[in-house]
Amino acid sequence: MNPFRTSETRRGSAAELAELIRSSEHVVALTGAGISVPSGIPDFRTPGKGLWAKVDPMAVATMDAFHRDTKRFWDFYRPRFHDLADKEPNPAHQALAELERRGLLDAVITQNIDRLHRKAGSEQVIEVHGSIATASCTSCDATYPLEEVELLFDQEGIATCRGCAGKVKPDVVLFGELLPADAMARAEELCSGADLLLCVGSSLEVYPVAGLPQMTLARGGRIAIVTKSSTPYDSDAVVRLSGDVAEELQAVTAALDG
Repeated sequence: MNPFRTSETRRGSAAELAELIRSSEHVVALTGAGISVPSGIPDFRTPGKGLWAKVDPMAVATMDAFHRDTKRFWDFYRPRFHDLADKEPNPAHQALAELERRGLLDAVITQNIDRLHRKAGSEQVIEVHGSIATASCTSCDATYPLEEVELLFDQEGIATCRGCAGKVKPDVVLFGELLPADAMARAEELCSGADLLLCVGSSLEVYPVAGLPQMTLARGGRIAIVTKSSTPYDSDAVVRLSGDVAEELQAVTAALDG
């Protein structure tokens, strides 16, 4: 498959996707920012609305930016983390958690840092871009839960370690950082063994995660895509749903009950 190929979007229905899930032995979900949009969390790249439409990610979301101007980094992330902490899962998160409870979904691989899959009740969650759940000192590796990070800020607005006074960074993957090796190894293992990879709310454009669907296709598995935006894999999807992700996945679970 040429990952840069474009083609017409395939059609399908929630009932067809439900039957694919029911008939597959190993189903894995791969989720991106779009699954959290119904929870009130903006995605990154939607023109005029996405997070990076309002700020240059190279100025606030790289390790160089963190060390060069730590105050500016936290001025951006601190209110965002406060906001994320109050968000709740939407029916799309809940649908995936329900599929896992029914034994129809092996795991969720997510690019999101917002913890909403875990809040919804999913247990097998692989967070390939890290999580806001913790932050760690860049000098001594001391780790703090999100609820304690607010207590670490000094008068300049920089979070500093209680033990060594080093700079504390959220445990999320910034631009220029490698993805967690263990998480990526597990994600690759799951996708290589999946009969069906359910891609939800992801543009499937950011590597190395964008290469995971190809691993499923290479072993003879199938992919289904549920997202509003086009993706490089649209022509490979056996089912391609482009409505609201919460409504689409609710319809899938309803079809499974039918």
